[in-house]
Amino acid sequence: MKKILALLLLAISFSGCEKDDICVDETTPRLIIEFYDDANPANLKNVTNLEVTEVGRADSLKIFSGVSVIELPLKNTADMTKYSLVLNSTSTIPGLPNDDYLEFNYTRENVFVSRACGYKTIFKLNNSNGFIPTDSEALDSPWILNHSIQTSNIETENDVHIKIYF
Repeated sequence: MKKILALLLLAISFSGCEKDDICVDETTPRLIIEFYDDANPANLKNVTNLEVTEVGRADSLKIFSGVSVIELPLKNTADMTKYSLVLNSTSTIPGLPNDDYLEFNYTRENVFVSRACGYKTIFKLNNSNGFIPTDSEALDSPWILNHSIQTSNIETENDVHIKIYF
């Protein structure tokens, strides 16, 4: 009788257990940007000392150098994120550090992933003005010469979302 009772208690205690939930790669995706040579659009081009700062946030400074792909987070609490991108940011030659602004307008949708992961936000760029390059000073010419939106749905980080030509 004690054995049956012990087995019954053991069965009841394990029936309430669930496997551990682990969240892997199911987070809010970042915007993936690739840089290309404007003179030869098929060739990727590395950026040199690209300083990226989210406008309005002093703690968001990132510097990229020697890469042709960057990942930028979009705000999941607003429908617009604006970045300042300064090419050749460490140069002391006048006019060589050149800053442009990128403004991304989008809609957001919170999607339930699982109990372990919770929710993630997916974004859809507004095609009419999802990407606005502007130069900070009238004297500088923008270093971003052209762009193309590859996919306006930002659901994963597996795809390139925007190509920038400079």
